[in-house]
Amino acid sequence: MPEPLPAMPSIEELLDSAHVVSLPMRVKFRGITERETLLVQGPLGWGEFCPFPEYDDDESSRWLAAALEAGWLGFPPALRESVPVNATVPAVPAEGVPEVLARFGRVDAVKVKVAERGQSLEDDVARVTAVRQALPDAAIRVDANGGWDVEEAVAALGALADVGLEYAEQPVPTIEGLAEVRQRLAAQGTPVLIAADESVRKEDDPLRVARAGAADLIVVKVAPLGGVRRALDIVSQAGLPAVVSSALDTSIGIRAGMALAAALPSLPYACGLGTVSLFASDVTAHPLVADDGEIRLRDAVADPGLLEQYAATGERRDWWVERLRRVHAVLAATGTHGRA
Repeated sequence: MPEPLPAMPSIEELLDSAHVVSLPMRVKFRGITERETLLVQGPLGWGEFCPFPEYDDDESSRWLAAALEAGWLGFPPALRESVPVNATVPAVPAEGVPEVLARFGRVDAVKVKVAERGQSLEDDVARVTAVRQALPDAAIRVDANGGWDVEEAVAALGALADVGLEYAEQPVPTIEGLAEVRQRLAAQGTPVLIAADESVRKEDDPLRVARAGAADLIVVKVAPLGGVRRALDIVSQAGLPAVVSSALDTSIGIRAGMALAAALPSLPYACGLGTVSLFASDVTAHPLVADDGEIRLRDAVADPGLLEQYAATGERRDWWVERLRRVHAVLAATGTHGRA
């Protein structure tokens, strides 16, 4: 059993070090152009609390547990000093792909967003084809965020497979749907692996997808799963290959993702931890961004000047502070901070 925090920090202690920031995105991603987050500093480093606004307090409590682990417990021992990462291409028009890829430098893998609301399969095929033309030898994976139904997913992945796909991430919303898509792709000879993301991090039981045989691999994110130690435990019990990805974090959150990737016994796929390149700025003067297709393991420290420059004020700061108070109370009531 992973060790718990020795004592949960009080809300007063958290508020004393809390900084709410709003960072501009280079391109719209997940429907947003500004990423808001709340940072806290503990005795062992910085933690990030950034559940998306629509998440309720119960779900958000796992994000706070991850932030407290980072600042008050620290990370488990690392097994590697660097982590290979993929580039991430949002649902931009095909002609915008080269500009996005240029921000990542040399990479060997690319994740492409597909099934964007208001777009068509033709848009997806054009975007993925543009990536393949730019990077003929790269591993390409697509992420639908559960945006298709089973029929749409089978048809879309059949079309996209011609470009060459490493895997498809969460093509449909449900675990039962993932299992059916996986079976139908195999039956028709479409060589696309299925990765589960939301079916791991948003489920009350993150292991159900593995037991159902609904995925070939799982995508794990530190904050939604409640911390590095809990994510390690989930990967171990699932018995499936894992890809570590970000939740659109600043470098503070990426540091926690790096800790997870560095501690996994096996890391067969490039990780989705290069997303700081999608931000126009960051909270540290030395962002955790890819260099020659990988990020070296190092600490991330928030810069006072950047915290001030991008500080959220007024109503938005008050909203995050009140949210922190509520979620802290939820976490305190469950007593699950820092435990898997």
